[in-house]
Amino acid sequence: MTEIVAYGVLADEQPLLEKAFAGQHQLRCLDLLLNRDTAPTAAGHEIVSSSVNDVLDADVLRVLAAGGTRMIAQRSTGYNNIDLDEAHRLGLTVARVSWYSPYAVAEFAWALALAVNRRVPRAVGRTREFDFRLTGLLGRDFHGRTAGVLGTGKIGTAFTRIAAGFGMRLLGWDVTPNPECAALGMEYVDRDRLFAESDLVSLHLPLLPETHHLVDATALGLMRDDAILLNTSRGGLIDTAALVETLRAGRLDGVGLDVYEEEAGLFFFDHSLDVMTDDTLARLMTFRNVLITSHQAYFTEDAARQIADTTARNVADHLAGRSSENTLTSPTSPTPGP
Repeated sequence: MTEIVAYGVLADEQPLLEKAFAGQHQLRCLDLLLNRDTAPTAAGHEIVSSSVNDVLDADVLRVLAAGGTRMIAQRSTGYNNIDLDEAHRLGLTVARVSWYSPYAVAEFAWALALAVNRRVPRAVGRTREFDFRLTGLLGRDFHGRTAGVLGTGKIGTAFTRIAAGFGMRLLGWDVTPNPECAALGMEYVDRDRLFAESDLVSLHLPLLPETHHLVDATALGLMRDDAILLNTSRGGLIDTAALVETLRAGRLDGVGLDVYEEEAGLFFFDHSLDVMTDDTLARLMTFRNVLITSHQAYFTEDAARQIADTTARNVADHLAGRSSENTLTSPTSPTPGP
């Protein structure tokens, strides 16, 4: 029975992971993150399971390999935290969870959209103080307005279906148009037009060199002053400094962020007694029309169970010498990548 060590495990996630591996392998669940300081704790474990917030750069991977690790089982879709080239050079197998419930993220994006548009956090704060005035709580119907969706994969498509249910005009941008979204009435346009014409812009893209800071000062300048911006994908898609300047100028009706480009070491931890040294995040928190959550869009029981079960299957595939659509690198793969 193989002993597996899992890093960055959340309290609500642990029972699902333990159930997925029950009777197959011994599983050690740790809440600490995997990085240069903690990598030596993996010594003697053939398989390491990582979270998206772990740092698996070349130095960490070399420490893991020297300690006997042969596989990294990443419990997320994203893998930009892993140096795949170094993993391939070291002969490590790396696998991810290429798919889990797209509805979890799409529904949460709409929760942010509705909360921002209808001033829900402000209303709840008032009523707790027995202030029942409606002043400053005026929202808008989404029906009849335009939703711009950047990235129309599984999550973007689920988001688009909900937008269609609201009766919104649909604009999309992606490398390849999705027939399912087109069937819902989505018109695929260039990025500039999408930013300029949308009342609501939602990001559902992977973080790649070509998508880094996709929403920059230029894109923000194209957006309507009363538009809403949502990001439940990756923080690096938005140039946060440019977003702060846009908000300082009194533009954008609202912003809903479940991710932040410098979230590593902040999100998933309690910093309530610490001095906040991230001035950009602190400044974002001061805007009343900005709602920030801590990368929880994926966090439903359904999605977390799928992630745990897929991670267990990835481990079984590795031990059996098999590859799958989740395999990013393996000793026999010619080049890193899915």
